[in-house]
Amino acid sequence: MEVNFVVITNVTLITKKLSLMNISSTAKLVGKNLDSPDEVRAFEKGKIETVTLGDSGVTIGRSTFEPGWSWEKCVKPIVKTNSCEAPHTAYIVSGRIKVVMDDGSEVEGGPGDAAIIPPGHNACVVGDEPCVMIDFTGAKEYARPS
Repeated sequence: MEVNFVVITNVTLITKKLSLMNISSTAKLVGKNLDSPDEVRAFEKGKIETVTLGDSGVTIGRSTFEPGWSWEKCVKPIVKTNSCEAPHTAYIVSGRIKVVMDDGSEVEGGPGDAAIIPPGHNACVVGDEPCVMIDFTGAKEYARPS
């Protein structure tokens, strides 16, 4: 299994992703700000702030991971799975993060990078700067107790 970070360079990728989320052309315009989240889930050395956009079922999250954060140490005790089972479509705003898939493949990303990260991975912050990441697909259930 290969995981690649790609840089989002235009709105076309976002439009295609939204169409994959079954948002029809008759959907109502909805706007929210992650600075006023619908929900905040805190965990050791981090948090995720989420907004759900109307009746669309689309939940977008902003995760902040502090230096020293790793999924295994900080989220695994909450969700009680061997590795992260949330699928992520993510954009890194700041900081650096390393993702290691269950099969051993790995990738590191930083500001401006985007990725599709399938279920079955671990991750950790790289360096001494917090990592802030926007997640378009895995935020709804991320870090919820099992």
